[in-house]
Amino acid sequence: MNTETNAATGTATTRHARRWWDADGGWSTADTDADDAGTVLVIDSWLVDEGRVRGLDRHAERFRSACDRFPEPGADHTDRFMRAVAESLPARGRWFPRVELVETGPGTRLRMWLRPAPPRTETVRLWTPTGPDRRRLPAVKGADLDHLASLRAAATTAGADEALLVSTEGHVVEGASTSIVWWRGDTLCGPPPGPGLLPGITRSLLGELARTAGLQVVTEQATAPDLAGLPVWTLNALHGIRPVTEGLSRFQDTDAEAAERWQSRLAALAVPAGASLIPVVNP
Repeated sequence: MNTETNAATGTATTRHARRWWDADGGWSTADTDADDAGTVLVIDSWLVDEGRVRGLDRHAERFRSACDRFPEPGADHTDRFMRAVAESLPARGRWFPRVELVETGPGTRLRMWLRPAPPRTETVRLWTPTGPDRRRLPAVKGADLDHLASLRAAATTAGADEALLVSTEGHVVEGASTSIVWWRGDTLCGPPPGPGLLPGITRSLLGELARTAGLQVVTEQATAPDLAGLPVWTLNALHGIRPVTEGLSRFQDTDAEAAERWQSRLAALAVPAGASLIPVVNP
């Protein structure tokens, strides 16, 4: 069996292990050779650090809402699946599990992919592709998985870390795997919600932290030139907050210092994975 060792635990784990969730409410014992079969329709993922997660209830709700676009598996079944996922997450080490709704010929099935978490990076360089935004369903995580992966690969080839997506009007929307926000003084800004924007979990958590601190949080449309003199951050579950150093905005050492202060506040929101799903999982 293909295994790897998690650096934080020193224990061997099945590499890129996927597990199917059966219709009767249990993990499948199907042949692992078929574990990567099917067409992925919806995904979600989050960071697990020593058994603790931030915003898992929100990730579960976003995943369930996206799955509800399809006739099956149904909200109750998806909720039971997410509870089982939470209960099966490792209590030690850093992990980046992914949940999936997969089309498998006659219907759809739910699957978990347990992956060791890549190292966190503290800054990010952006690259803007040419041509229009070709995503089909931007608000559904996973619907444009292959296209976004190709954009990130192109960004890497161009010497960057992330692809920046802009609207046909030239407004900054988001990254291929990140939300984008910026600061105007003490006001946290970001693109307005809508069908062209994935609801970012880390962005929502950061916005609540900012409001709790007495700061204003607003949405606005902005082009890249509009942000030339402002600190801009990318946000996602894996890396948290990363200041943009190239490709958009300005960058100063104080931007990195501010980002790390807010990163610490985000980290403090993490709770044990099982406890975080109580508000959204049906009895």
